[in-house]
Amino acid sequence: MNQIISRRLRAARERAGLTQEQLAQKLGFKDRQTLTAIETGDRKLAAEELLQLIKILGVDLDYFVDEFRLDGEGKFSWRAPKVEHNVLRQFEEQAGKWVATYRKLGELENITPSPLELVLSLTTKNTFEDAQVAAERLRLKWNLGDVPALKLEDAICEHLNTLVIYIEAPPGISGAALRIPNLSAVIINRKEPEGRRNYDLAHELFHLLTWVRMPPKHNDVEPAQNLKARAKRIELLAENFAAALLMPKQVLRGKWEQRENQEIHSWINSIADYFRVTASALKWRLVNLGWLSKDEKIDDEILAANCKKSQRRQQLPKLFCKQYVDRFRVGLSKGHISVRRTAQLLGLSIDQLADLFRSYDFAVPFDM
Repeated sequence: MNQIISRRLRAARERAGLTQEQLAQKLGFKDRQTLTAIETGDRKLAAEELLQLIKILGVDLDYFVDEFRLDGEGKFSWRAPKVEHNVLRQFEEQAGKWVATYRKLGELENITPSPLELVLSLTTKNTFEDAQVAAERLRLKWNLGDVPALKLEDAICEHLNTLVIYIEAPPGISGAALRIPNLSAVIINRKEPEGRRNYDLAHELFHLLTWVRMPPKHNDVEPAQNLKARAKRIELLAENFAAALLMPKQVLRGKWEQRENQEIHSWINSIADYFRVTASALKWRLVNLGWLSKDEKIDDEILAANCKKSQRRQQLPKLFCKQYVDRFRVGLSKGHISVRRTAQLLGLSIDQLADLFRSYDFAVPFDM
């Protein structure tokens, strides 16, 4: 518990924009070394000091003692280009609780997540072609087939022990990648079009596999003019990786050669539908491969139709995922967490929580 308090104290101080010296003065310490010792876990925080911190930092007691939170640990990389900072921060706190609770419930069952085993040895010095080659090799290694989007989620869970959950997010938030010790997660807004969801999944996979050498920005799709050269380079590498992974060159070449005289917009829309990507993503993949000229007149409004007029019926993913919901089922069954707290955490009513378990064919683990 002392380590949790220490870690969260530092996070809250930095979020408040206070230096160690400034906070030490507010607490009445003679020097900042005392605060340093608290933040490193070498000195315990006295009860009266904790009450002072709650007032100074504008947090509640749960911030310091609730084990079902992620404050002070873990790093997010969001795809949220035009979302206000406060909105994103509040949602990040909620998302952190989702993952922290999943981890804590696992610990109570002696389930220790394994760290990532696969790492891509790419840096910002690598070319876009290198990122594409890495994606093609990964497709073969994981046996993702001709339409990788169909198997990608299961492959990520299996090979990386990574949690992939589908949530409902505020407008403008597509998803995120998250890294905490021995656990990683990808969060996807389930109400995004299918093609966008698949692209986000592949994009965030790149960040998880290159996080140490190329840590992504907290919000990785900020306007290009606000990105420094290194951050922009990382994002472009991620885009090339995602495109090559979801639209394999060899498979795409066969489709391109069979096109004959089919009208270009109709063809792009249908092939994008085949690969489960957006038509816009496919267009740029063709341009970057040099198969489609930048000068060719393409009406992006017509291409956008593939998200709305798919030849297939696009189903909304179930909320969260089976693995995630099952952990709550076990936690509730064994009394590790209450029904009310679970419903509050997941943002559901009691009836909706029961429906969530039924949607995955689980018996409801509590009395209605």
